[in-house]
Amino acid sequence: QVQLVESGGGLVQAGGSLRLSCAASGRAANGYNMAWFRQAPGKEREFVGLISWNGANTRYEDSVKGRFTISRDNAKTTMYMQMNSLQPEDTAVYYCAAGRGWISLARAYDYWGQGTQVTVSS
Repeated sequence: QVQLVESGGGLVQAGGSLRLSCAASGRAANGYNMAWFRQAPGKEREFVGLISWNGANTRYEDSVKGRFTISRDNAKTTMYMQMNSLQPEDTAVYYCAAGRGWISLARAYDYWGQGTQVTVSS
């Protein structure tokens, strides 16, 4: 069992930055690939990006490439997402997830955090 807790969300103006964290705990938490998803009001949960269990590989959804950067510190069992040049369309609840696959589908992930709200004002 893996527990995930996100933090770092908040309100920021367009063009601003935020860094989200996802603290993992539980058995073999460092052995999982980890991902970020987001869900805006009235929309389906969508993939943002993911990072391999050892941090060597990352993958991003096209709209965040060049603006968001995912990293992880396995010594702290924590994943991060640095979000720069934020836009109002980035407003959503952001969730972290852990799973064994290298895939962008939410149903492939075994463990989820509770989410953290990111609001970008124009």
